[in-house]
Amino acid sequence: MNVAILLALVPALAWGSVGLVNTKMGGTAGQQTLGMTFGALIFGLGTMLLYVIPNHAYLGPEIWIVGIASGLVWAIGTAGQFLAIKDLGVSLAIPLSTAGQIVTNALMAAVVLGDWKTGKMWLIGIISIIAVVIGATLISARDRALNSGISDQVKAKSMTKGLLYLVISTAGFMIYFVLPNFLNKINYISDDIKNKSNGVDYMTAIVGPQAIGQVIGAFLIVIFVLKEADKMFGKPTWKNIVTGLVWAIGNIFMFISAANPAVGQTIATTFSQLGIIVATFGGIYLLGEKKSNYQMKLIIVGTILVVIGAIIIGNINKFV
Repeated sequence: MNVAILLALVPALAWGSVGLVNTKMGGTAGQQTLGMTFGALIFGLGTMLLYVIPNHAYLGPEIWIVGIASGLVWAIGTAGQFLAIKDLGVSLAIPLSTAGQIVTNALMAAVVLGDWKTGKMWLIGIISIIAVVIGATLISARDRALNSGISDQVKAKSMTKGLLYLVISTAGFMIYFVLPNFLNKINYISDDIKNKSNGVDYMTAIVGPQAIGQVIGAFLIVIFVLKEADKMFGKPTWKNIVTGLVWAIGNIFMFISAANPAVGQTIATTFSQLGIIVATFGGIYLLGEKKSNYQMKLIIVGTILVVIGAIIIGNINKFV
C-alpha cells in the first residue's frame, strides 16, 4: 500500500479513539473540551519549535489567521460532539458525527474546492453519500425493548438534544477541515506557500496558531456557552490533555495528507473519518454501551455501508 495512503489512515485510528479516551478520562463537556485543547497546544507548540522554525517554514500573518480561525471553529465542533456523547453515547454519537462529516466534507470539496469535475464523478459521489446516510441511519437505530425502562419523552428529548449538538458540531468541523485549502483556492494563501515541501510546511505551520485558536475558543465556549467557569481547572481537565495529544497526532497527519497532491483534501478527510469503526465497536466492547442483537446486526451493516461509501468518495478521482 502507498505510504501516503497509510499516513492518511493514521487520523482514523487517532480520532476514532478520541471519544473512547475522553470518556475514560471523565469530566464535563467543558472540562473535556478545554483539556483537549491544552493537549493540542502542547503538541502544536512542540511542532512549531521542533519542525516549523528549524525548517524556516513560512509563518507570516496569513498562517496565523488561517490557524487561529480553524482552531476557533474546531472548538465549536468539539464542544458540540462532547455534548452529543453525553446524550447519545460514544457508539451512537461518533458514528452519526462521522457520517455527517463525510457527507458535508465531500460536498464542500466537490462544490467549493471543485474536486468533482465530471458528471460521472457527481453520480458516483451522490450514490456514495446516500450509502453513508443509510449506514448512519442503521447505526443510530434504537431497540425499544432495550430502552423500555426509559420514558418515551425522556428518550425523545435526549435524542433531539444530541442531534442538535451534532448539527452544530458537524458545521464547526466542516469549516475546520476545508478552511486551509479554501483560503488557497481564493488566493488568500499563495500556491508557493501551500505547495512548498509537498504542502508539509504549510500544514505544519498552521498547527501552532491553530492550537492557540482552539484554546481561545474553548475558554469562550466553557465560560459563556456551557457556563462552567467554576469547573474549568478541575482534575478531569488535566487528564484530558491525553485526549488532546491523541487528537493532535491525527490532526497533523490529516492536514499533511490533505496538502499532499498524491492524496488531496477529499481522500484525506474521508479516510480520517474511518475512525467510525474504532469508535463504534470501542464504545460497545470497551465502554460497555449496551446494544441488542437486533441493533448489532444493523450497526454492522450500517458500518459497512459507511466505510464503503467513504472509500468510494475517497477514490472518486479514479472515476474521471
